[in-house]
Amino acid sequence: MSDENNLKNIAELTAGDDSAVPAWLIPDKLYDVLKWLAALVFPALALFVGTVGPAWGLPYVDAIVTTLNALGVLAGAVIGVSALKAKFTLAA
Repeated sequence: MSDENNLKNIAELTAGDDSAVPAWLIPDKLYDVLKWLAALVFPALALFVGTVGPAWGLPYVDAIVTTLNALGVLAGAVIGVSALKAKFTLAA
């Protein structure tokens, strides 16, 4: 969505209502960053640390890899929930 379309959707959702923007809404730029982090950065970084960490003698490599993978899942869940709520709210 472009910012203009996003603003139109917000205006439609809050028309006649002085309340704030819906709580589930994630701005497009944040959505894009979270999607990029969840789909590419966290998995690639986890693989890198898991591969190179032992060679460099890094402590807690398993814990670091698990944390990076968990962050990727968390970011994916946040954007997934927001996308689902937006889809069902706008479809209604």
